[in-house]
Amino acid sequence: MAYTPFDLSGRAALITGGNGGIGIGMADALAQAGADVVIWGNNPAKNEAAEARLAQHGTRIIVDRVDVADEAAVDAGVARALEALGRLDFVAANAGVGEGADSFDTMSTDLWRRVLAVNLDGVFWTLRAAARHMVARAQDGDPGGSLLATSSTSAVHGAPRNQAYAATKGALLPMMRGLAVEYARHGIRANAILPGWIATDMTARAQGNDRFNEKVISRVPMRRWGEPEDFGGLAVYLASDASRFHTGDTFTIDGGYTIY
Repeated sequence: MAYTPFDLSGRAALITGGNGGIGIGMADALAQAGADVVIWGNNPAKNEAAEARLAQHGTRIIVDRVDVADEAAVDAGVARALEALGRLDFVAANAGVGEGADSFDTMSTDLWRRVLAVNLDGVFWTLRAAARHMVARAQDGDPGGSLLATSSTSAVHGAPRNQAYAATKGALLPMMRGLAVEYARHGIRANAILPGWIATDMTARAQGNDRFNEKVISRVPMRRWGEPEDFGGLAVYLASDASRFHTGDTFTIDGGYTIY
C-alpha cells in the first residue's frame, strides 16, 4: 500500500487570518492537499481574492468575516464552520495585528489592549471552541485533531517598541504546551510556529526600507525575506497523519535568523 499521509481528502481546516500573509500560504497548501478549508478575514476585497485563489484546487472553500477580538463572533464563526463542513480536523489560530508605539513609555493602554484582544484573546477563544468540538468528537469515538497557534520570533527576541505584540506571542507558547498535555488523551495535538521576517502586509514598511534590508535581512542566513508559501508544507504536515505523535512543539521558520 502506498504511503499517503499527506493526502488531506475528507478533512476540514479553519485558518484565522487566512485571507493573506502566512494564513493564505497555509490555506492554499491545505486545499491543494485535498482539505476543505474555512478562512476568516475582515477585509472583503482580500476575502474575495483568497476565495478565488483557493477555489482553483477543487475542494470546498468557505470565507467568513469574523472579528477574532469578539468572543461571541468567534463562537458563532466556529459554529457556522461546523454546520457547513460537519467537522474541523485542523484549526490554525493565525490572525494577528502588529501595532507598535514610538516607545514603550508612550504606549497607550488602548493600543496595549487592542493588540492583546486580537493576538491573545482571539487565539484563546478560537482554540477553546475548536477544542470543545474535537473533545466531543473524541468522546463519540472519533479522536484526533490538530491545533496550531502562530507566535513570532519576537517571543524570544527583544522587540523594542513592540512589547505588546511580543507579550502576546510569548504567551502563546505555554498555552500551546498546556493544550498539548491536556488533550493528548483525545488524540489532539497542539503546536506553535515562530515566524521570522516574513514578507506580508504587516511588514510592508520594513520591506521597502533599504537600511532595514541591509542591516537585518542581510543577517538572515538564507539571505531573503520569508514568504507565505514557506508555511504551506508545515501546515499540511501538522494537519496530516504524518504528525500524529508530534505535539507540544514550537517550529521556528526564519531562514536560520534566530540561530545565527
